[in-house]
Amino acid sequence: MQQHFSLADCDVIGFDLDHTLCRYHLPQSARLIYDSFAHYLVTEKGYDKDLLTLAPDSLDFCCKGLVLEIEEGNFLKLAEDGRILRASHGTKSMTSEEILETYGRREWKHFNTVSGMVSRSAKYYLYDNYFDLPGALLCARVVDSLDQHDGQKKYDFWKDMVAAIQHNYKISAFKEDCGMYFPEVKKHPDKYLQRCPESVKKWLKQLKSAGKILLLITSSHSDYCRLLCEHILGNDFEEYFDIVITNALKPGFFSHTPNQRPFRTLENDEEQEALLSLDKPGWYSQGNAIQLYELLKKMTGKLDPKVVYFGDSMHSDIFPARHYSNWETVLILEELLGDKVTVPAETESEPLEKKGKYEGDQPKAPYFVSKQWGSFFVDRLPGLENEEETLVRTWSSRCISTYSTIAIPSLEAIADLPLDYRFTRFSSNSSATAGYYPSPPRALLRNGYFKDGLAAIETWRSDATMRTHTRGAPSVFFIHVVCFAFAYSAREDPDAMVPFVNANYDSYPMLYFSKGDVEALRLQAATTHQHIAARLVEAVQTMLSNPLEYLPPWDPKEFSARWNEIYGNNLGALAMFCVLYPENIEAISMAKDYMERMAAQPSWLVKDAPWDEVPLAHSLVGFATAYDFLYSYLSKTQQERFLEVIANASGYMYETSYRRGWGFQYLHNHQPTNCVALLAGSLVLMNQGYLQEAYLWTKQVLAIMEKSVVLLQEVTDGSLYEGVAYGSYTTRSLFQYMFLVQRHFDINHFSHPWLKQHFAFMYRTVLPGFQRTVAIADSNYNWFYGPESQLVFLDKFVMRNGSGNWLAEQIRRNRVVEGPGTPSKGQRWCTLHTEFLWYDASLRSIPPPDYGVPKLHYFEDWGVVTYGSALPAEINRPFLSFKSGKLGGRAIYDIVHKNKYKEWIKGWRNFNAGHEHPDQNSFTFAPNGVPFITEALYGPKYTFFNNVLMFSPAVSKSCFSPWEGQITEDCSSKWLKYKHDLAGDCQGRVVAAMERSGVVFIRGEGVGAYNPKLKLRKLQRNLILLHPQLLLLVDQIHLEDDSPLEAATSFFHNVDVPFEETVVDDVHGAFIRHRDGIYKMYWMDDTGHSEKAIIASRMYPRGYPYNGTNYVNVTTLLRHPVTRAIYIFIGPSVDVQSFTVRGDSPQLDVFVTTNEHAYAVYLWPVEDGSRSAFAQVIADRQKIVFDRASAIRSSTVPEVKDYVGIVERNLQHFKPVFQQLEKQILSRVRNTASFRKTAERLLRFSDKRQTEEAIDRIFAISQRQQQQHGRAKKSRKVAKGYKFVDAVPDIFAQIEVNERKVRQKAQTQAQKELPVDEDEEMKDLLDFADITYVKHKTGVSIKGRSGLAQMVTTARSSAPSISASYTRLFLILNIAIFFVMLAMQLTYFQKAKRLHGQRCLYAILLVDSCILLWLYSSCSQSQC
Repeated sequence: MQQHFSLADCDVIGFDLDHTLCRYHLPQSARLIYDSFAHYLVTEKGYDKDLLTLAPDSLDFCCKGLVLEIEEGNFLKLAEDGRILRASHGTKSMTSEEILETYGRREWKHFNTVSGMVSRSAKYYLYDNYFDLPGALLCARVVDSLDQHDGQKKYDFWKDMVAAIQHNYKISAFKEDCGMYFPEVKKHPDKYLQRCPESVKKWLKQLKSAGKILLLITSSHSDYCRLLCEHILGNDFEEYFDIVITNALKPGFFSHTPNQRPFRTLENDEEQEALLSLDKPGWYSQGNAIQLYELLKKMTGKLDPKVVYFGDSMHSDIFPARHYSNWETVLILEELLGDKVTVPAETESEPLEKKGKYEGDQPKAPYFVSKQWGSFFVDRLPGLENEEETLVRTWSSRCISTYSTIAIPSLEAIADLPLDYRFTRFSSNSSATAGYYPSPPRALLRNGYFKDGLAAIETWRSDATMRTHTRGAPSVFFIHVVCFAFAYSAREDPDAMVPFVNANYDSYPMLYFSKGDVEALRLQAATTHQHIAARLVEAVQTMLSNPLEYLPPWDPKEFSARWNEIYGNNLGALAMFCVLYPENIEAISMAKDYMERMAAQPSWLVKDAPWDEVPLAHSLVGFATAYDFLYSYLSKTQQERFLEVIANASGYMYETSYRRGWGFQYLHNHQPTNCVALLAGSLVLMNQGYLQEAYLWTKQVLAIMEKSVVLLQEVTDGSLYEGVAYGSYTTRSLFQYMFLVQRHFDINHFSHPWLKQHFAFMYRTVLPGFQRTVAIADSNYNWFYGPESQLVFLDKFVMRNGSGNWLAEQIRRNRVVEGPGTPSKGQRWCTLHTEFLWYDASLRSIPPPDYGVPKLHYFEDWGVVTYGSALPAEINRPFLSFKSGKLGGRAIYDIVHKNKYKEWIKGWRNFNAGHEHPDQNSFTFAPNGVPFITEALYGPKYTFFNNVLMFSPAVSKSCFSPWEGQITEDCSSKWLKYKHDLAGDCQGRVVAAMERSGVVFIRGEGVGAYNPKLKLRKLQRNLILLHPQLLLLVDQIHLEDDSPLEAATSFFHNVDVPFEETVVDDVHGAFIRHRDGIYKMYWMDDTGHSEKAIIASRMYPRGYPYNGTNYVNVTTLLRHPVTRAIYIFIGPSVDVQSFTVRGDSPQLDVFVTTNEHAYAVYLWPVEDGSRSAFAQVIADRQKIVFDRASAIRSSTVPEVKDYVGIVERNLQHFKPVFQQLEKQILSRVRNTASFRKTAERLLRFSDKRQTEEAIDRIFAISQRQQQQHGRAKKSRKVAKGYKFVDAVPDIFAQIEVNERKVRQKAQTQAQKELPVDEDEEMKDLLDFADITYVKHKTGVSIKGRSGLAQMVTTARSSAPSISASYTRLFLILNIAIFFVMLAMQLTYFQKAKRLHGQRCLYAILLVDSCILLWLYSSCSQSQC
């Protein structure tokens, strides 16, 4: 049998429905099934009513693979040889003694029968799917009940259980609403059914496009099948399949003959007469695999079409399809998800894309791991008498490897793989773990059960991670760089204040500062930078006081078990402290121990997210920075080993940059995070003379990041579309990148127009009190990283006015110490070292000129308006924000839709809006700086989690039918939908924004964010801030004449405090309690009617960093053509005495009277130009008009001219640095051996023959020039300015040639291994185990590493013991010897009479042949 399996080789692909294509919410569906059966037994058969109650932990009894002995009431878990591993009588577990007493030597008498056919009988029942498992629990409880009341020895309840099943699932039950199951699922499908992921839908379409025939074969009846498919796939679900077979009655479908089980047609879901044969594709009922296969022969035109069938039941799907029809089978095994579940350590809030794919949304049921029954895959078998306890495989586990081709956790796990992906299959000559994808269950790998367990562990680990081999690895030869005697004079241009180093490195440190700068830094720590140094001291003292909490664990499993960015993040601050305070031996010792622990890890990736290099990037940038800072404190061995670790990690990052989204998704936070890590590693290796590797990696980083820098010119407002929190994550690395390329390569970005505007993004989004920011998009309460470091960077290198230092000081001074808003443990110290290095004490802290006065600011690219930012938290200091913009921001949206930058951009594929929210026309309000109406922070991307509207009835597939939200809402993903269907065209618009006489008017239009089928003509939201504590909101909903909409519902959130209900004079409202008073809101429509709201809280699913949100939900019935809903939000100092509304079609009048003021507001929503104003406010007797001058006028940003040339010119900056460094290194070498090693290192991937010639030529020149230099020195006639490096031939050209070859090969390999499609960017974020590029076998290596792996391997290998030239010499000599001896054999020894002599010569010839082969292999590898 072939070792691999590929869908590309299959002609027909069949699917089961339930728990295969259609996944259920297991806890809810299990309870429903249990209740359905229990209700029947109690009401119809008179069983104990206690069966109707179910304790929360009762479902732990459910475990696939159990066998029920029907008459005995015993449940058994069997080993692969039929011995009983565990047992229970009813729900009560049996002891080992009870098992031995009942079953003798633990052998089950029926095993031979059930083992051969995976069958059921009147004596026993096999539970192998999720529909059956609740019945197992019910049967066990029935046994308990009967024991309690009757004390039976034999049980007769099974017939009643069968009756309960038939009552609920009979063919007419769906139509007649019989039983409990079908009526409940019909009523609440979203409660029980998971919608099919978009990736799976796309995969099904790809299969059809590839010419595959798709089957749906389910034992569900046609009416229920239709309900499921329409819900999970859509009303067009039949287009996915060529043949649909319902009521298939598996396993009989595979085992019965045409006479026993003929096909039947259907009319109105009623079965018709039997068919004699199956002649054409279509929808059928019942049937058999024999006639189906004959039809498949006709459809494919093949005599033996290859069929694969996906199913979840061993009894009904996998065994019969393999045993009777000889089909390939793919088992859907959700236990593979549960096998990866670990109980996370207590952690702070973490960005969600760092989580594993199944970590956040897995079912919370005990199906995956039952405490009572243990692992589904293995268990311990107690020894008999003097035998030891052994770990054995379960019978269920053996069945999987026997009858399944492969086993996967879900279709989603393989939906993004290319169709020709080659899976390692289960087979008799492979290990028992071979066919599990994406990885084997841990239970099968641990405790040494399999003899190849360790090999399997290493195989799977190496598939998804890079290996550092820090123990016993070959040493790396170092050549220290000696700097020139003169110092390079730094430029004083204030726009480029980072001195260009130009390869003048004096060993280490060199990344951010040089050895000569250290004393000045230590002086600054005691004087001008003391406030930052104090935070460094506090951080390190905290680490030292509790080292086990902050040191990385030695155990790789523990290191990779959770999101581990904390280790790389904290290492930079610790290393900076050691530089500033070298007398602190304890800190230096901890830093070295810290690095030893990190170096000991086989991988810095997170085990459950091997597709995500961000954890590795955090570790790499921290480790490389610490290596640079602490180099002089490290031993020679540590220097070599740690450099090896940096080389391995950097090489892995370089490889993945060609196939991961961060290599081509611009302006996304992953990109600068990973690129600056690779750049740091590259610079460290460059300083050690590994120019070939450093050149490859540096060029790749620059090629990626310089494009992003060009595209940033399109963002004219200084914003980042992912919001403030993720914006701080992006700029943390982006600013490091800009600093490093200026320092090392003289690439100056400090005059970039986006940088000049970015301060506003920080300043105009801070709420009064400087503790929180406007939390638009995925966010925490303020910033993920910094922002003090970023602010001092802007001040020093861009603004030069002291405002950045001032804002950093305000934020630092007002930091939240406890509760929401505190920096997380893994991020709070990450930017301290760069803040210290970038702080310019000569810039006195000066607030911006408009500080202290509330200002209105419009971010034209982001589509956000803010008012009242960065003020003291005082009475009547409000903050107001409004969001209505284009998906991804105007710049990205226009680049995609106007097809700009064609050389780089291929639509949404090159961007990632996954962290945005469906929030067009959303707002927040914080009177007195107190968050009253807030964003819902980092949560699911549902419309109702934002302060926006939803509509009913839904006109398309909706997450919360009958309500439909914005078109970017994605029910099946944690990320925003931004490419598929209508989502890519989503946009809102800020129509007007103006502040006059202390009154703020904002209008937004959000109709472009909703489905056009809703027939919304306009969806207008008006915000009028009448008073610092009084906000008026008016929604105008204008329908088309044929709009089907009947109602709209609005949501208003507060993530901190729950709302409470209130009503005054029939006007409904809600309020929150705060320590300084009550914050209230009221509402009514334009007829004066006020509908009672739903006030509730909603918890986020597990895996999100925040618990949830509290909200007010107000529903308004719609009238044609225009409906208006009016809301008023009131702070504690304002007493509203009256609130009335009067409306007609062209105008809306709102009157509000408080204890101090009277307001009349006149709104003209129509924007047809018939009126010159949007609104008019009369505050007391003052008239304020918001005319057309307040309208926002959009502008078009032209494409950057010669954008390709700009990047190419910047790429030219770094080449002279490498050329300079190369010549410096060679010029310091004075003996043949070290010269050869150095040159070989510089030319690592060169053609070996050319390398040898170049080295010989260079060394000859070196010796000749040294002799001439010596004679001239004696005669004192040395030419002025003479340098050896000027006489050395330029071998840098060879490095460039190698770089082009490796880059081209890597790009080709990446395309071959992982074809990029339109979902690649989301794949980068969501894939659980992206290991499509690996071989799955012992001794595995990453495919396609012929070029790239050599780089990593060579970086961690010592120089070869035999150089290429010596190998070539020995090869030639051995060839000559071989032919001489062969001639002797043919001439002399052939005539010899003694057979012994001939045998000796033959033996010598054989040995020499082996030597020849070895030499030839060595020569081939070294290209000699």
